[in-house]
Amino acid sequence: MTDHNHRSDILFAAMVIVLMAAAWYVRDVLLLVYVAALFAVVLGPAVSAIRRVKIRRWRPSRGFAVLTIMLGVLLGVGLLVLFIAPPIVRDIQAFSKDLPGKLQRLQEHFRSLPLAGRFNPYELQNYATGAVGGAMGLFRGIAGGVFGFVSFVVLLAYFIIDGERAFYWSLMLVPEAGRERLQRTLERAEGRVSKWLLGQLALMALLGTASGITFGLLHVKYAFALGVFAGLANIIPIIGPILSAVLATSVAAFDSWTKAGAVIVFYTVYQQLENAFLTPKIMKSTVNLPALTVIIALAIGGTLAGVAGALVAVPTAALIAVLVDEYVVKESS
Repeated sequence: MTDHNHRSDILFAAMVIVLMAAAWYVRDVLLLVYVAALFAVVLGPAVSAIRRVKIRRWRPSRGFAVLTIMLGVLLGVGLLVLFIAPPIVRDIQAFSKDLPGKLQRLQEHFRSLPLAGRFNPYELQNYATGAVGGAMGLFRGIAGGVFGFVSFVVLLAYFIIDGERAFYWSLMLVPEAGRERLQRTLERAEGRVSKWLLGQLALMALLGTASGITFGLLHVKYAFALGVFAGLANIIPIIGPILSAVLATSVAAFDSWTKAGAVIVFYTVYQQLENAFLTPKIMKSTVNLPALTVIIALAIGGTLAGVAGALVAVPTAALIAVLVDEYVVKESS
């Protein structure tokens, strides 16, 4: 009997090791599945609100709710483009018209720098040659990103449509004694996680509005378009604000180095304010997490899984907080 138990333990340990190795090998796919499942939970209140609509005896199905949400997103994007496209097109046309003169002034500024005399044009040619290979890698990365996004949308739709059935099927794998408790805990976590999107939208609106107003006061060209881009890009932690800051600084630099410096100061101050005050406070009011927990979650998520990790760090922290409260705090008290 003892030998049988030892063999079972060894077999179980070997299976765990194999499963962990397989999970590490397909970690990108698992991360994509996890992000899609988490966003399905985040969009759950919207799906439930649509399904509560009743027209005589007809109630919308989950599939209809998903289609309605997607059409609503497309309609919102279409209206946004309809309102911002004309000024953006005018800005691009003006930018293209002014580009030769701006490049000449920028070149004159560069020549006036102390180190400009050490510039070797042949080195630029070598950098350009090496950049060709890098560009091919960039295009492959973009293609992979598009494929990943399409896969994410498909998974998100399936999780919204069939996620409830998958949830109850997964609960069947848990021993019956703890099944009801786990179900209540996960449903409580769902309520906290689903509020994360409201906080994220608030942060996007704040940055978009603040940057648009600041760029307008600084008389930076294309202020409206830059403000819209800053707000939309802010949904991607770390990378989004960096991209919007680089773009706005580049546009301002073509006009004036003073304006470029002012844009850099604005982004520096705003990011400090957002990271230290706005994000913790807004996320605390939505997902009910302490400010320090939000900051630590963002840092760990970004380190472990890059942009995707930072994106889902706060809702994941809310999920972990509920599980810890139920199975650690309450057990020890």
